[in-house]
Formats: sequence, C-alpha cells, structure tokens
Amino acid sequence: MKVLLSLQVVKVVCDMKDLLKKIIFEQQEANLAVVAQTIPRTIENEWLTTDEVLIISGIRRCGKSVLLQQIRSKMSERDFFLNFDDERLVNFKLEDFQKLQECFIELFGEQHTYYFDEIQNVSGWETFVRRLYNSGCKVFITGSNAKMLSRELGTHLTGRYIRVEIYPFSFKEYLSLQNVDIQPKDKYTTTGRLNLFGHFKDYILKGGFPKYLTTESSRYLSSLYESIVYRDIITRNGLTNEKEILELVFYLASNATKRTTYSSLGKIIGIRHPETIKNYIEYICQTYLTFQLMKYSPSLKTQMLSPKKIYFIDNAVIQRIGFNVTENMGVNLENLVFIELKRREYDLFYYSDKKECDFIVRKGIHIVQAYQVTVSMSNPETRNREINGLCEAMQAFRLTAGYIITMDEKETIHLEDGSVIHVLPAWEWMLE
Repeated sequence: MKVLLSLQVVKVVCDMKDLLKKIIFEQQEANLAVVAQTIPRTIENEWLTTDEVLIISGIRRCGKSVLLQQIRSKMSERDFFLNFDDERLVNFKLEDFQKLQECFIELFGEQHTYYFDEIQNVSGWETFVRRLYNSGCKVFITGSNAKMLSRELGTHLTGRYIRVEIYPFSFKEYLSLQNVDIQPKDKYTTTGRLNLFGHFKDYILKGGFPKYLTTESSRYLSSLYESIVYRDIITRNGLTNEKEILELVFYLASNATKRTTYSSLGKIIGIRHPETIKNYIEYICQTYLTFQLMKYSPSLKTQMLSPKKIYFIDNAVIQRIGFNVTENMGVNLENLVFIELKRREYDLFYYSDKKECDFIVRKGIHIVQAYQVTVSMSNPETRNREINGLCEAMQAFRLTAGYIITMDEKETIHLEDGSVIHVLPAWEWMLE
C-alpha cells in the first residue's frame, strides 16, 4: 500500500513537471518573438543593474508583459520565465514553486535571473521570491493589483524591491505607434504643429491601450472592462452584489473628474452605508482602473472628510463604459493631464479654498507646482476663472510660476507680483 501511494505521489509530481515544461516552452516561443513587433518602452538602467526585486505594476493590458519581455531581451540570462495568467496554472500552489525551479534547471541549466508575469495569482508567492532574493538571484515581477502587491511586499520584502508603475501609452509612445517621426522643428512650423495637434485630437479620445490602438475594437475594451470587474474586483474580493459594482463604475465613468462624496454616491447607487461605497471604490482603485484625488490640507482628517475627485486610467474606458452625449473635451483633457502627471510620478492633490486649482504637486512636505486645465482661454469668464484659481494656489504656496494646460493655446502671462503663468498646449507639454 505504501509503495502504491509513493508511486501515485511520484506520478503527480511528474505530471505537474511535464505540464510546467510544456507551458514554459510554449511561453518562451510566444513572448520573446513579440519584442521586435512592439513599441519600445522606457527602461532605466537601474532596473537592469539593481540587486533588488523589480516590481512592474499597472492595469491589465497596459503593456506590463511586453515591458517584461523587453527587459528580458536586454539581459544575458533570460530563460527562467513563467506567466501565471494561464488557465492551466489555476491549481498552482506555493509548494509548486520548487517543482518550477527544478524544471528551469533541468531545461536550461543553472541561472540566477527569474521573470514572473502576474505572479499575484499564486497565494504566498512573496515567500518564494524572498528565498530567491536571499540566495542572490535577480527577480523581475509584474502584477495588476496594487493592494495585494503592497500588502505582500510590505510583509516579506520590505526594503528589498523597486516598484515601477506603468500606464497605457503616453502621447509620445502613441506617435511612435503611428510611425510619426517627431523633428525638433515641428513645434515651430505651422505644418508640424498642425500635424501634431491632429494626432493629439485622436489620442485624447482613443487613449493609450496598445492593443485597442491597433484594432479600435469596442469589443476589446468591453472584454478588458469585464475582466477587471469580474476577475479583479468581484471575484478577488469575494463580492456578491454585481449590480452595485456595475452601477457604481458606470456612474463614476459618466462623472469623471467631478468632486463627489461617499454619502452622495451611496444615495445615487442605493447603498445605505458610505463605508460600503468607500470599500467598493478602494477595490476599483486597486485594479488601477480609477484613481482618487484628495483635497490638499495640512490636516489629514480634513483630507479624508473632503470630497474626492475620480479619474480613470484611460479616456477610451470613459468613452466605452460611461454615459456621454458629447465628446466632452474638458473632461477628457483634464483626465489625460492627470494621468500624465501620474506617469511623471508626481504626488498629486487638488486645491480648493475660495477658488479651485485642478492639480497641485507635493514634493516632500512642500507644494512645488500648480496646474489648471481648460480646453480654451478664449472666453473671458473662463480665462478669469482659470487664472484666479491658479493665482490663489500660487499665493497660498508661494509659487513663482504656474501652468495652464489647454488644447492648443500658448502664451506667457506676467503677473504684478513678478510671478508668471505658462499657458501651454497639452500636446506640446506632453512631449517635453
């Protein structure tokens, strides 16, 4: 009987290792071949040379996997790769990492660089990664859930990793996809500026999801949205009321960039407790689908109790899942500027006192920049509102310069106190 059980255990182990080897070879062929066909993303030299674990995080299908392959292509050791977002690995457990490591060594010999895509699908993964790190191995990881990555890394890998958040294509990357060769003179010639502005008007509506830009398929966006809602929000957090989540995301997409409170959202969706809304929004934000922008205040309590502004990862998502009777360029432009500021890794808030300023940037304990966003400054009422709101923020934080981002207007406004406001076209500012 004991011999029979031993044989069964050996067979299970062999079956698992055979499956892993099959998946490893299939993924090897499929992924590195993609690199030559993709737009190069920015890869900092530190990511390749540091001894720390590199964590690449971001929303589904924004290019994390492609970036991981581009990093692999630059490394001398590149064979120890596995993508866990594969239905054949749905039963992969923590103890299977040892079998995976044995498969790698049996197939490719000894190496010390590992690449794991969507590793957060495996419970307890961080303990294996820490073992690799402690043994001197270099590990690259991607993941699509901010909370899970933060919790697990904070518990087992504190001080042992570098985190990189990536976003859908920037305007510059969009232009590369369109085979637009930007010349220095283009910002100054009429033809060059008109050409770039024309592409920007397309980009502001199409967004930056790489696959969507090549297909322009609304079904692709629907598939992406459904994956996020059902797999990353509802299933992962054990939620049972699908209707509440769908209605909440729909309302947020229809009212992007506007200030709101948990109580008001609860009344609209029909949820009695604001805490439930707060939890739902946190679950949504963990997937990188949305971001909450807090009001700046020296008091953390005031920040927490003040209305929040909701921004989406990409304008194409707003177009697809929200209720929009017009293109609403004001919302699209403000959302786009927010994502660009996030891409630049700025610590953002909005400012509100007597007037309002769309974005202020904190560095350390100081506010160092202030931005307003408006489609056009041609209307005198709009012009006064944008300038006055920006000036109030500049005075509050003793800034000598501020920025107003527009669709295609440019000027420099000198104020009486010696400070200056730079009015810039969004497309030009995004190409800086």
